[in-house]
Amino acid sequence: MGNIHSVTKSLESLGEEILLIKNFKESKACKAIILPGVGSFDPAMINLINTDLITDLENWINSGKSFLGICLGLQLLFESSDEGKVQGLGILKGKIQKIPNIANQRIPHMGWCKLLPTKPNTLLELEELNNWVYFVHSYHAIPDDLSLISAQVNYGTEKLTAMIENDNLMACQFHPEKSGKTGEKLLRKWLSNIQ
Repeated sequence: MGNIHSVTKSLESLGEEILLIKNFKESKACKAIILPGVGSFDPAMINLINTDLITDLENWINSGKSFLGICLGLQLLFESSDEGKVQGLGILKGKIQKIPNIANQRIPHMGWCKLLPTKPNTLLELEELNNWVYFVHSYHAIPDDLSLISAQVNYGTEKLTAMIENDNLMACQFHPEKSGKTGEKLLRKWLSNIQ
């Protein structure tokens, strides 16, 4: 799933040791799991199914261990996507919808945008954070429980889900690994909160 290299390099630059796991037996050495992703919903879910990782991912998250989903990694947490026919992980109730067509707005939604916090949350408590982050996506999350949304982003007249936070589970639609100093601060903050 496309951004593994950039996420790995970003975390290594913060002094973290990264283990790319292909099965959950290897996760015993991990203190947190990141599910990155760039690409399409169905092929990503089929990859998780074929590598027999779904139950283990669910168990990891349900156990209270730290988890971060990035971009497609956020979308896969939901039940379904307009992008495909394969069911999502269903860890979060809700679905992924195509970004609405709005005059003077491009799809994919791509570029730097300011995060709009919707509630106090773990990653956005840094006062010095300017909250500008980098997005590349054509689909967005609509959780059944809107209280899970910890930040949004303006897209024309709409507000799209930018970040989800639920106990040990955090996920962002944007790419912290491509978001410069803001992304670095967000990743540092997440790393400091690993349970």
